[in-house]
Amino acid sequence: MSDACGCGGDEKAAGGQEERAPEKPWEVDELRAAAVAGVLLLAGLAAGWAGASGTVVMVVNVLALVVGAWTFVPSTLRRLARGRVGVGTLMTIAAVGAVVLGEVGEAAMLAFLYSVSEGLEEYSLARTRHGLRALLNLVPEQATVLRDGAEQIIAPDQLRVGDTMVVKPGERIATDGVIRSGRTALDVSAITGESVPVEAEAGSQVYAGAINGTGALEVEVTTTAEDNSLARIVKIVEAEQARKGSSQRLADKIAKPLVPGIMVAATLIAVIGSVLGDPATWIERALVVLVAASPCALAISVPVTVVAAVGAASKLGVLVKGGAALEALGAVRTVALDKTGTLTRNRPAVVQVATAGGHGREEVLAVAAALEARSEHPLARAVLAAAPDVPAATDVEAVTGAGLTGRLRGRPVRLGRPGWIDAGPLAGDVTAMQNSGATAVLIEDDGRLIGAIAVRDELRPEAREVIDRLHAGGLTVAMLTGDNRRTADALAAEAGIGTVHADLRPEDKARIIADLRTRHSTAMVGDGVNDAPALATADLGIAMGAMGTDVAIETADVALMGEDLRHLPHALDHARRARRIMLQNLGLSLAVIVGLMPLALLGVLGLAAVVAVHELAEIVIIGNGVRAGRTKPLPPAPAAVLTDQSATAPAAAVA
Repeated sequence: MSDACGCGGDEKAAGGQEERAPEKPWEVDELRAAAVAGVLLLAGLAAGWAGASGTVVMVVNVLALVVGAWTFVPSTLRRLARGRVGVGTLMTIAAVGAVVLGEVGEAAMLAFLYSVSEGLEEYSLARTRHGLRALLNLVPEQATVLRDGAEQIIAPDQLRVGDTMVVKPGERIATDGVIRSGRTALDVSAITGESVPVEAEAGSQVYAGAINGTGALEVEVTTTAEDNSLARIVKIVEAEQARKGSSQRLADKIAKPLVPGIMVAATLIAVIGSVLGDPATWIERALVVLVAASPCALAISVPVTVVAAVGAASKLGVLVKGGAALEALGAVRTVALDKTGTLTRNRPAVVQVATAGGHGREEVLAVAAALEARSEHPLARAVLAAAPDVPAATDVEAVTGAGLTGRLRGRPVRLGRPGWIDAGPLAGDVTAMQNSGATAVLIEDDGRLIGAIAVRDELRPEAREVIDRLHAGGLTVAMLTGDNRRTADALAAEAGIGTVHADLRPEDKARIIADLRTRHSTAMVGDGVNDAPALATADLGIAMGAMGTDVAIETADVALMGEDLRHLPHALDHARRARRIMLQNLGLSLAVIVGLMPLALLGVLGLAAVVAVHELAEIVIIGNGVRAGRTKPLPPAPAAVLTDQSATAPAAAVA
């Protein structure tokens, strides 16, 4: 159990023992105990209504109290032995106070509610650990290596630094290395978030999990499987999740000075009163003060608000993983957004066509589509979608790292990168395309240049509106991307983002997020495997899209389940309102304690009156907390956004 809960479940991890993480809610011990306690509470109520004796009702309530308290009292006592206090300490005091007053049923109810919150947090952490398994799926089950002049197939963990891997077209790379021979286009989206394939040749660095294109490669291994890019991602995620688990919750911060103060005050009242007056009277008053200060309302104030707010958020298409995430979401002052798949559609499209030699736009697209129809290149889909018709080409061949050749209507045709095909009169257009962040390809027909096509992963239609809303809310916004600087700057300017970090690997994103956190509470928004370390490092990780990768959604604290980016500012506004309600409830809870203690000390209020005030305060706080469940639905999406979402294919593991 997280220390953030105030229960000190760090004991579970002590000793380094590996436990199978629960996969279903009913596999969590705390939730099973809460269920039993809840059934016993209902049984006690039913027995009372049925006219059973007080002894029977008392026994049932005691059993419910024992079962519920088992989830937090033992760990609370262990924390106290180390001098650490939290909400669990306050709950223990509240339960003891209620029992001393004879309100065993109230003590059992508090124990039940707190055991539920503990169990849900444990389940959330377990689901996060499961998400890391998705990273391991990016490593192939076997690798081909050259040893003693012959190819051998081995497990990736048997690779040694200096080995030469043979990577065939379409295969994933097993570990980091440097290309010694061969040329290809690598799909590195899972590692850097680059939205289009990256050309690689001898001397280029390659990373574990990257997918080879059409060229065969020989790669010199530079890191073992235990220390490659993906392994480092896992280490960062695990380390940052441990940091979050030990951070204090809002109620814990209040409880830390409150609990010792209450205990000291009650002790002083009993001791000094006994010396100066009747010991029986002052010990009784000390007990009343202790009960008056018992944090019944404080213990309920945050959970009630969390339950209401989290439930309302789910109706908005926002999955918030518990109270800590909700509190953090409401406190965010800086938002860092990944580019590909978050700000953009993750679907490259043709954005410009330049023509030459009197040829028309449709003719240029038709020739390009005829060649791309036989290609598996990721940009082919964009060209085919833009072409009005796709004539049949023959003898189509891929020239690794350059482009495509073939014949159309008996004439030779070519499509490829600038440099392989001379840009000629379109050199200015090609430069402008590249400066706008697009990938440019040139098209030849019968040896004559006929045009150039620009392909780019465009911003979501709602991106500019979302960034403007974030700025209007006083938030600082930054873009973090593994894409190249030119593309990142062009799209950031279009979206209205002034701070841009480009050419980043997962470790770089995590490092930048850690730096941002030193200035303001920071949220990271991303959707891919390469975002996982940054999502974990941020004060709050937000996964974009239900179709995002498992590791992003499981590592994040909040998941935007739709593809409409407008959910982001809507969720932030909702969380801010919920946090204000939490603070109101906490303030009221403390006011009740501060108000009751002197009245109990002076003997103005007895035990019965103190309990009555606590019960009234709890009703008011519950009513106020329920307000967090009221929220306005997201306005209907503009037509452009609806069109974008309806055309969105399941997202790949990119960021």
